Amino acid sequence: MKKTYHMTIAGCERDLPLCKASDTLMIGAFVIFGDVELTIASAAELLKKAPEFDYMVAPEAKAIPLIHEMARQSGRNDYMLVRKAPKLYMDGVFETQVKSITTEAVQKLYMDGADAKKLKGKRVLILDDVISTGESLAAVETLVNEAGGKIVGRMAILAEGKAADREDIIFLEKLPLFDAEGNPID
Repeated sequence: MKKTYHMTIAGCERDLPLCKASDTLMIGAFVIFGDVELTIASAAELLKKAPEFDYMVAPEAKAIPLIHEMARQSGRNDYMLVRKAPKLYMDGVFETQVKSITTEAVQKLYMDGADAKKLKGKRVLILDDVISTGESLAAVETLVNEAGGKIVGRMAILAEGKAADREDIIFLEKLPLFDAEGNPID
């Protein structure tokens, strides 16, 4: 039987499966895809904590339900995604590289030039589902800065491990890292 970690997030109780990240480290798998209740509740709680912003930007893919719901609840008609691959419709693409805890290889992230033009001089809120090492966040920041956006906030539903000690991010709950036996290590 797979080990789990029980959490309450935005008033929703969930058991996160623990997944082996290395021989000595396990992480709690947090996926909001398909969890409408948790997505709606998390978006509402994050919006209560959000600074004033003009646009929201999130990396593809697990943050998509969150950014969509936050846009809907805040009455906004658009948001921007930083993509894992350039799309045919994208023009004037900005790119950067990232290595996160949940991917094996270095990835490239891309921002559409049309989105970048909208961000110039605007207040930008960066969103993600989980902030762990901060590598994905830094990559999105690089693209927003390159576009001329002013980052006013960094938000996630969960801060994993030492990310919870950072003072520059806003999050709802701390998610510990786990040893090989599934015991919290921080």
